[in-house]
Amino acid sequence: MAILPGLVILLLVVAINLVGDGLRDLLDPRLSGTAADRRSAPPSPAAGAPGPPKPALLKVDGLSTWFRPGDETYRAVDRLSFTLNRGERLALVGESGSGKSVTALSIMQLLLGLVPKPGQIVAGRVEFDGESLSTAGAGQLRALRGDRIAYIPQDPMGALNPLLKVGTQLTETLHAHRPIGRAAARRHATELLDRVRIPQPERWLGAYPHELSGGMRQRVVIAMALANGPDLVIADEATTALDVTVQAEILALLDRLCAEQGAALIFISHDLGVLAQL
Repeated sequence: MAILPGLVILLLVVAINLVGDGLRDLLDPRLSGTAADRRSAPPSPAAGAPGPPKPALLKVDGLSTWFRPGDETYRAVDRLSFTLNRGERLALVGESGSGKSVTALSIMQLLLGLVPKPGQIVAGRVEFDGESLSTAGAGQLRALRGDRIAYIPQDPMGALNPLLKVGTQLTETLHAHRPIGRAAARRHATELLDRVRIPQPERWLGAYPHELSGGMRQRVVIAMALANGPDLVIADEATTALDVTVQAEILALLDRLCAEQGAALIFISHDLGVLAQL
């Protein structure tokens, strides 16, 4: 007497799970355009056709970054090499402490700001658009950061100045790299906040970072990174604090930036669904 009802219950539970998985795949915007969709897409006419070689936008050759607290040595990045061309996307995936963020900071030569023990690039070479970043001076690096190379950190509260309003920090990014008037910079800052889906952007230009939610602060940092149309975007867990819908919108924005401007993207994440979309 128990066999038939048990089989019915088993089939019902399996059916409910399958329907739930199907609805999730259908409604979750992060999963649109993933591997299943790409398998059914027709191949590109130029697929497999060799083209003229293009100079690499970013070349990392044998990069090794170590930390030496006391007598111990931690090899955060060890002999890492890769080449990134314009318009390409590179995903860095790994568990916490595997060296993903240190790789990003090493590329931008920002390790000296780490406390209490800064990391040291003990070997390797980083080239951006044919110029060495490993031997570049402070002025040259300052001109590249925030302009041609943009970094989106995973901690927006630590990246934003708590004493300055959001609008001031956005316009400061513009003034640092281009001759632009105050009124034009403010209009552009408003457009940037609107692009990253912050409602009533003019209102939030006059707010301090602590007045914004965590997700809104993350979007402000993304807007600052995209302000000057960079050639290379390094996103370190850039969508972690955002809900699913806003995640999809930000990913679409990054995707559009790469497509329209030929920008390269290095995306650090633990979410394989997000990486599949990119």
